Amino acid sequence: MQITDTIADLLTRIRNASSAKHDSVEIPASNMKKAIVQILVDEGYVKSYTVVEDGKQGVIKVVLKYSEGKMPVIKGLRRVSKPGLRIYSNAQELPRVMKGLGVAIISTSKGIMTDRQARSENLGGEVLAFVW
Repeated sequence: MQITDTIADLLTRIRNASSAKHDSVEIPASNMKKAIVQILVDEGYVKSYTVVEDGKQGVIKVVLKYSEGKMPVIKGLRRVSKPGLRIYSNAQELPRVMKGLGVAIISTSKGIMTDRQARSENLGGEVLAFVW
């Protein structure tokens, strides 16, 4: 089965595993997915990830993070720019997720980064997803 929007698939797998209270989730690997998961680790939304080579594409194993009472740390994940409707923003108009409490993941000319990093480097780009 061919998946047209691999980033939406990544976010949906994390969202579903988190709501089902799984310890980890496995996702087919790509460089963009690795960069997005690295941002989730850096921002404290997931514990860790490892890349398992299987001779073909590889698999990213993401270890999910929960607070007390097995409540997921990730309250929401939303895909913003879709293959049918791309959303771009310049550095001055980058969106703030929940007035700065969440993170927007941006694809810039210097790689994938958070909205705060893109603002500090005065870069705009494609708004990939919101996480809160």
